[in-house]
Amino acid sequence: MTLANIFTKYREEIIQQWAHRLHTEVSQHYRKRPLEELFITTSEAADANFAVLVHNDFSKIDAFIKKITRMRLEAGFPLSDVQRAFELYRTIVLPILVRELKGPPLLHTLQKVNVCLTYTIYKFSDYFQSLQEKEIRDYAQDLEREVEKRTKELAESEAKYRVLVEEINDGYFVNQQGKIVFANRTYCEMHGYTLPEVIGRPYKDFVAPESLAKVKRIYEDRIAKGESPDLYIYLRLLKDGRSLYTENKVKLVLYQGKRAAAGICRDITERMEMERRVRESERLAHIGQLTTSLAHEIRNPLSSVKMNIQVLVKKLHLDGNDKRRMEIIAQEIPRLERILEQMLDFAKPLGLDLQNVSINDVVDSSLEVMEEKIKEKGISVKRRLSKKISPVLMDSEKMEQALINVLLNSIESLHDQGKIEIVTREEKKNGRMITVEICDNGPGVQQKDLPYIFDPFFSKKKRGTGIGLTNVKKIVEAHGGMVNASLKNPKGMSFFLMIPSRR
Repeated sequence: MTLANIFTKYREEIIQQWAHRLHTEVSQHYRKRPLEELFITTSEAADANFAVLVHNDFSKIDAFIKKITRMRLEAGFPLSDVQRAFELYRTIVLPILVRELKGPPLLHTLQKVNVCLTYTIYKFSDYFQSLQEKEIRDYAQDLEREVEKRTKELAESEAKYRVLVEEINDGYFVNQQGKIVFANRTYCEMHGYTLPEVIGRPYKDFVAPESLAKVKRIYEDRIAKGESPDLYIYLRLLKDGRSLYTENKVKLVLYQGKRAAAGICRDITERMEMERRVRESERLAHIGQLTTSLAHEIRNPLSSVKMNIQVLVKKLHLDGNDKRRMEIIAQEIPRLERILEQMLDFAKPLGLDLQNVSINDVVDSSLEVMEEKIKEKGISVKRRLSKKISPVLMDSEKMEQALINVLLNSIESLHDQGKIEIVTREEKKNGRMITVEICDNGPGVQQKDLPYIFDPFFSKKKRGTGIGLTNVKKIVEAHGGMVNASLKNPKGMSFFLMIPSRR
């Protein structure tokens, strides 16, 4: 079936599902919109995407971006809501494409979908931001004229000025001689301080160390020369030590008769995270293509080597070191085959066969598969499986694969008298979540390596591929869950696999 036929066949299903999911899953802003309006916009978006994917025609998507940007900006939608709305298209069409296409045509189509969505989200974000910036610029100009006018009557100006900025949803501040002399409620909340803690404090106290040199240079150029960017991005520093991405729009003004920098600051953490995810998805798609090609190129020669080794072992009457060498070769070939399977698992899209399954049964099944390896190394396993957990929707085979990969990671790191403990529980964390915790008393990893252990091809093992834990993350996130790891004291690792408790 051609790509045009596929999207024509499933057009109504895509539009219906997209509109309903917008109405129920994305945000309160979409929930308040009439469903009829959402059917119209998803229909236009689906047809625009069809033009890109089938005819490489971007004119319809460009026109739709301009239309939807103005609609959502006028309705007060945040940028992240509409970005998530565009992203829904990928999650809707992916299962359809997996059903209808296989092999290279599927990979090629997924790449086209990624290119289409990347183009759409970036162009929408730029256009949305430009309109917002124009609003801020116009507002800042109006504000400056208002300040100029009202500073002539200082007493009345102060009261009206405070009312004005307190109503702004973004943070507003005045920096005079390097100190914050005025701030609105939002600015204080954005930094985790009260108003008395902010006023009179050096502006540098609210800038993260990694952005301090940049912000200091901009401020000094603005005050000394009147030349510096009006709009810039930096990391603000919160009272609790966190650093978050922030956008500042700053102008020189007169405040109480003296020159000062007045600015509007906006939290853009969600926008930066969305952009990071888009870049990461593109990178992983590229790695997946390379990995698939490499795995297929290796598999055929490896099969030939395997068959010939098996023939030689049977025909040649070897002994001593020669026999041992042939045995080593024969043992290493299955390991290479497992590595190739891991590479292909990483590269191919993940489809789930969801059924009501007991997580405890999946744990028991995984331990049965690993029983011989556990006995071989003399490892003791302790299970603490909660009896209060009801069956939940999951793909038992995929989840078993994830647990086996974590168990393999622990088994390979343990020596004699090693210990593994497996705990299951249900928690009320971001909704009801089923957690599987797998702990060991092995050497663990260095603290500096901990943030990267789930990244593709990151491994400190001599014989590791760096794909096993990446596939664990892929499987868990496909279930709508999350995975993380921590170091144990005095030694060892703990892995946490969390999936939503859906029935």
